[in-house]
Amino acid sequence: MTFSSDDRHFMAEALAFARIAFAEQEVPIGAVVVRDGRMIGRGRNRRERLADPTHHAEIEALREAAREIGHWRLEGCTLYATVEPCPMCAGAAVNARIRRIVFGCADPKAGYCGTLGNIPQDPRLNHRCEIEGGLLADESAGLLKLFFQARR
Repeated sequence: MTFSSDDRHFMAEALAFARIAFAEQEVPIGAVVVRDGRMIGRGRNRRERLADPTHHAEIEALREAAREIGHWRLEGCTLYATVEPCPMCAGAAVNARIRRIVFGCADPKAGYCGTLGNIPQDPRLNHRCEIEGGLLADESAGLLKLFFQARR
Protein backbone atom coordinates (compact mmCIF):
# COMPACT_ATOMS: atom_id res chain seq x y z
CA MET A 1 0.00 0.00 0.00
CA THR A 2 1.34 3.42 -0.90
CA PHE A 3 0.56 6.31 1.40
CA SER A 4 0.97 9.95 0.43
CA SER A 5 2.96 12.55 2.33
CA ASP A 6 -0.40 14.03 3.41
CA ASP A 7 -1.39 10.63 4.80
CA ARG A 8 1.84 10.48 6.80
CA HIS A 9 1.36 14.03 8.04
CA PHE A 10 -2.19 13.45 9.26
CA MET A 11 -1.36 10.10 10.86
CA ALA A 12 1.46 11.88 12.71
CA GLU A 13 -1.19 14.33 13.96
CA ALA A 14 -3.33 11.40 15.15
CA LEU A 15 -0.26 9.98 16.92
CA ALA A 16 0.22 13.31 18.71
CA PHE A 17 -3.30 12.94 20.14
CA ALA A 18 -2.54 9.34 21.10
CA ARG A 19 0.47 10.62 23.06
CA ILE A 20 -1.77 13.09 24.89
CA ALA A 21 -4.08 10.20 25.82
CA PHE A 22 -1.03 8.24 27.02
CA ALA A 23 0.02 11.18 29.24
CA GLU A 24 -3.52 11.27 30.66
CA GLN A 25 -3.32 7.53 31.45
CA GLU A 26 -5.88 6.66 28.79
CA VAL A 27 -5.41 3.93 26.19
CA PRO A 28 -3.21 5.81 23.69
CA ILE A 29 -5.34 6.07 20.58
CA GLY A 30 -5.70 9.24 18.55
CA ALA A 31 -7.74 10.19 15.50
CA VAL A 32 -8.24 13.07 13.11
CA VAL A 33 -10.74 13.80 10.35
CA VAL A 34 -9.51 15.56 7.23
CA ARG A 35 -11.45 17.28 4.47
CA ASP A 36 -9.86 18.96 1.45
CA GLY A 37 -6.40 18.73 3.03
CA ARG A 38 -7.51 20.41 6.27
CA MET A 39 -7.93 18.81 9.68
CA ILE A 40 -11.52 19.48 10.80
CA GLY A 41 -11.82 17.04 13.71
CA ARG A 42 -9.49 15.52 16.26
CA GLY A 43 -9.84 13.26 19.24
CA ARG A 44 -8.22 10.97 21.73
CA ASN A 45 -9.47 8.26 24.03
CA ARG A 46 -11.01 9.78 27.16
CA ARG A 47 -13.21 6.96 28.47
CA GLU A 48 -11.64 6.92 31.93
CA ARG A 49 -11.59 10.68 32.50
CA LEU A 50 -15.15 11.19 31.26
CA ALA A 51 -16.52 7.85 32.54
CA ASP A 52 -18.11 7.35 29.12
CA PRO A 53 -17.70 4.18 27.06
CA THR A 54 -18.33 6.11 23.83
CA HIS A 55 -15.41 8.53 24.22
CA HIS A 56 -13.14 6.78 21.75
CA ALA A 57 -10.72 8.91 19.73
CA GLU A 58 -12.60 8.32 16.48
CA ILE A 59 -15.97 9.31 17.95
CA GLU A 60 -14.50 12.54 19.32
CA ALA A 61 -12.91 13.34 15.94
CA LEU A 62 -16.16 12.63 14.06
CA ARG A 63 -18.19 14.77 16.49
CA GLU A 64 -15.80 17.71 16.16
CA ALA A 65 -15.73 17.41 12.36
CA ALA A 66 -19.53 17.42 12.19
CA ARG A 67 -19.66 20.53 14.40
CA GLU A 68 -17.01 22.20 12.23
CA ILE A 69 -18.95 21.76 8.99
CA GLY A 70 -22.40 22.02 10.57
CA HIS A 71 -23.63 18.68 9.26
CA TRP A 72 -23.47 15.00 10.21
CA ARG A 73 -22.61 13.91 6.66
CA LEU A 74 -18.84 13.86 6.42
CA GLU A 75 -18.75 12.93 2.74
CA GLY A 76 -15.35 13.30 1.13
CA CYS A 77 -13.58 13.11 4.49
CA THR A 78 -10.82 10.77 5.63
CA LEU A 79 -10.64 9.41 9.16
CA TYR A 80 -7.10 8.70 10.40
CA ALA A 81 -6.88 6.52 13.51
CA THR A 82 -3.75 5.17 15.15
CA VAL A 83 -5.41 1.80 15.79
CA GLU A 84 -7.90 -0.14 13.67
CA PRO A 85 -11.39 1.09 14.63
CA CYS A 86 -13.64 -1.07 16.80
CA PRO A 87 -17.23 -1.98 15.79
CA MET A 88 -18.68 1.20 17.33
CA CYS A 89 -16.19 3.50 15.61
CA ALA A 90 -16.31 1.65 12.29
CA GLY A 91 -20.12 1.91 12.39
CA ALA A 92 -19.95 5.61 13.23
CA ALA A 93 -17.65 6.18 10.24
CA VAL A 94 -20.17 4.44 7.98
CA ASN A 95 -23.06 6.44 9.47
CA ALA A 96 -21.09 9.67 8.95
CA ARG A 97 -20.48 8.73 5.29
CA ILE A 98 -16.70 8.90 5.71
CA ARG A 99 -15.03 8.25 2.34
CA ARG A 100 -11.83 6.66 3.61
CA ILE A 101 -10.44 5.19 6.83
CA VAL A 102 -6.68 5.06 7.29
CA PHE A 103 -5.38 3.31 10.41
CA GLY A 104 -2.05 2.52 11.99
CA CYS A 105 -1.84 -0.90 13.61
CA ALA A 106 -4.39 -3.69 13.39
CA ASP A 107 -6.36 -4.61 16.51
CA PRO A 108 -6.61 -8.40 16.88
CA LYS A 109 -9.05 -8.10 19.81
CA ALA A 110 -11.49 -5.43 18.59
CA GLY A 111 -10.65 -4.35 15.03
CA TYR A 112 -13.59 -4.20 12.67
CA CYS A 113 -11.96 -2.78 9.55
CA GLY A 114 -10.74 -6.13 8.30
CA THR A 115 -9.38 -8.05 11.29
CA LEU A 116 -12.39 -9.48 13.18
CA GLY A 117 -14.95 -8.16 10.74
CA ASN A 118 -15.33 -5.40 8.19
CA ILE A 119 -18.23 -3.08 8.94
CA PRO A 120 -17.08 -0.25 6.61
CA GLN A 121 -17.15 -2.53 3.57
CA ASP A 122 -20.18 -4.66 4.40
CA PRO A 123 -22.29 -4.71 1.21
CA ARG A 124 -25.49 -4.96 3.26
CA LEU A 125 -25.01 -1.41 4.56
CA ASN A 126 -26.05 1.70 2.65
CA HIS A 127 -22.53 3.21 2.60
CA ARG A 128 -19.05 1.79 2.32
CA CYS A 129 -15.68 3.32 3.18
CA GLU A 130 -12.31 2.69 1.58
CA ILE A 131 -9.91 1.17 4.13
CA GLU A 132 -6.13 1.34 4.24
CA GLY A 133 -4.19 0.05 7.23
CA GLY A 134 -0.59 -0.12 8.32
CA LEU A 135 0.43 3.56 8.20
CA LEU A 136 2.96 4.25 10.99
CA ALA A 137 1.85 0.94 12.47
CA ASP A 138 5.06 0.39 14.44
CA GLU A 139 4.75 3.75 16.18
CA SER A 140 1.09 3.14 17.03
CA ALA A 141 1.72 -0.40 18.28
CA GLY A 142 4.78 0.71 20.25
CA LEU A 143 2.75 3.31 22.13
CA LEU A 144 0.12 0.71 23.02
CA LYS A 145 2.80 -1.73 24.15
CA LEU A 146 4.40 0.87 26.44
CA PHE A 147 1.02 1.75 27.91
CA PHE A 148 0.04 -1.81 28.73
CA GLN A 149 3.51 -2.74 30.04
CA ALA A 150 3.28 0.15 32.50
CA ARG A 151 -0.11 -1.05 33.75
CA ARG A 152 1.07 -4.56 34.56
